[in-house]
Amino acid sequence: MGEIMSNIDPINFSKIDNTLKLTSSVQNFWHNLIHNKSAVISLCYILVLLLMAIFANSLSPYSPIEQFRNALLHPPIWQKGGSWNYILGTDDLGRDILSRLIFGARLSLLVSVIVVILSLIFGVIFGLIAGYFGGIIDITIMRLVDIMLALPSLLLAMVLVTIFGPSLYNASLAITFVALPHYIRLMRAVVLVERHREYVIASSVIGAGIFRQMFVNILPNCLAPLIVQASLGFSSAILDIAALGFLGMGAQPPTPEWGTMLSNTLQYAQYAWWVVSFPGLIIFLTVLSFNMLGDFLRDLIDAKTNKHEGL
Repeated sequence: MGEIMSNIDPINFSKIDNTLKLTSSVQNFWHNLIHNKSAVISLCYILVLLLMAIFANSLSPYSPIEQFRNALLHPPIWQKGGSWNYILGTDDLGRDILSRLIFGARLSLLVSVIVVILSLIFGVIFGLIAGYFGGIIDITIMRLVDIMLALPSLLLAMVLVTIFGPSLYNASLAITFVALPHYIRLMRAVVLVERHREYVIASSVIGAGIFRQMFVNILPNCLAPLIVQASLGFSSAILDIAALGFLGMGAQPPTPEWGTMLSNTLQYAQYAWWVVSFPGLIIFLTVLSFNMLGDFLRDLIDAKTNKHEGL
């Protein structure tokens, strides 16, 4: 019996334990998700929107810039005068609204992914540096962050787009810039807590370098709040890009972007309600879905944190 036990590799026990913990976490996530109706509905809506964006070329009835001059401001199918050719109607230039909404989903989701990834990367780097080193480095970074937070985010983005010129590319960079402070402050706050943990002190004692401490030891333990912030960042990015597009500082016509669709047809809202209602509705539902999913993740992570602290 002793020989059998001595032949068992302790590393395998560690791997099995990690696998069991991962399986338990996944099961716990799905259990909480299934019992949260709002989170399930939000996740389903986001998945449908993602599929629309990926297969836009196949799902869209027409090209988003194709004009039908014989069907200007055509009403949706359920309204008098509507037809199956244009299910959600057409705009003032005869472009199919459904097709433009589908391609607009691709554009909005792509921009939001780029904004979240860039702001997350730079926010993590600067937050790690500020929280780990402290001193004059921390003071300098945080004072710059405070200055950025003192200005309204949309106003700051408008100023940046005005300086560099109105375009979707410049609007994306401006939104990324104004989103940075939230990630930096969050990352710094978590690092300030984690750097005094026993495992960090023990790693320092055995000679772990700065790079290993920051990106190998500390960073993986800071991911939970960053995931929540990133999920909420999608809704902010979509709303900001739509706002800049509405103001004429984002995507330029004839690009099918939801905010631009609202701006170009606002003058027809009184007698052609569909040209502004559908873009506004899809912006509202998308932002609401990401916010509700972010709230679910935040509540789930807070519950786990409180449980571990109670232990």
